Amino acid sequence: MHGQTDTTTTTRPPIVALCGSTRYWDALAEANLYETAAGRIVLAPGCNMKQPHPLWEDPARAERLKQQLDELHRRKIDLADEVLIVNPGGYIGDSTRSEIDYARSLGKRIRYTHPVHADEDTRG
Repeated sequence: MHGQTDTTTTTRPPIVALCGSTRYWDALAEANLYETAAGRIVLAPGCNMKQPHPLWEDPARAERLKQQLDELHRRKIDLADEVLIVNPGGYIGDSTRSEIDYARSLGKRIRYTHPVHADEDTRG
């Protein structure tokens, strides 16, 4: 086949970034499970800083790590085709609201696990 190009194309599954408060870690894990079972590539938070761990037991180190993780999560949103907001009871905190604004600025499709009012994802 020298000189011929392979015209077979492989379509990749959609990539979804999960956003939401890690206080709902179980809900994030459940969303990850359902999105994966639906055939999507899932990018999700990898650290739950609300649970004790030696990596963030020092407050100064914890603050640096939080900033690093926030930036890393934005890069996940960059890679994603869409964003799924995990918002049990409609809860959307400041950090998640910031991620929604960022995803919107990139023109990403945004879905929610729970209903929200039209203005709920932009207020505290």
